[in-house]
Amino acid sequence: MLGLVVAKVSGKSFPDFLQDRIFSPLKMDRTLAFVKGKNAIANRAFGHSRINSEWTETDQSSTSATLGDGGIYSNIADLAKWNAALANHTLLSAVEMQPALTPFKISSASQIVLPDDATDAMKNNASVAYGFGWFLDPYRNHRRMWHYGDTQGFHTYIVRFFDDDLTVIVLCNRTDVSPETLALKVADLFLQSKTNN
Repeated sequence: MLGLVVAKVSGKSFPDFLQDRIFSPLKMDRTLAFVKGKNAIANRAFGHSRINSEWTETDQSSTSATLGDGGIYSNIADLAKWNAALANHTLLSAVEMQPALTPFKISSASQIVLPDDATDAMKNNASVAYGFGWFLDPYRNHRRMWHYGDTQGFHTYIVRFFDDDLTVIVLCNRTDVSPETLALKVADLFLQSKTNN
């Protein structure tokens, strides 16, 4: 729905809008909104899923490749550029970024129905605050914003500790790896060293 709204308001296709407004200005040269049969990425990673005790190359399912909530192909170097633009307010001003940092809280845990693939952070919080595109809840008394992505053969996780100037991005192309666990291990090392200094 978001992709359709952006296309309607901007008069451009969603991939063209992203290219013109985000990817090109930030020099994210290895990032695109993937449209099967229209564009491709050289040397891209493919997902791998264990099927019948064997690893099989898998790719995005047609339902998870919907532009607007997915279908963005990128790499760590380009995502670091995007993260820096968010942190330095070169992509969005501080005022424009505020809705992403303003949580909408669900008043009762009984109202929450979590998906089967919910992350540990979601399961461990009776109420998960969500901003404009980000989960917002503290981790070890540090403010954080985070999100995850899952599709056939891929798991991703990004966590930003905006008061601590720390962002951890983990991209996995195997279904047996937990990017959330890896990211929080890195965060623990950084936050603990900061506390000890």
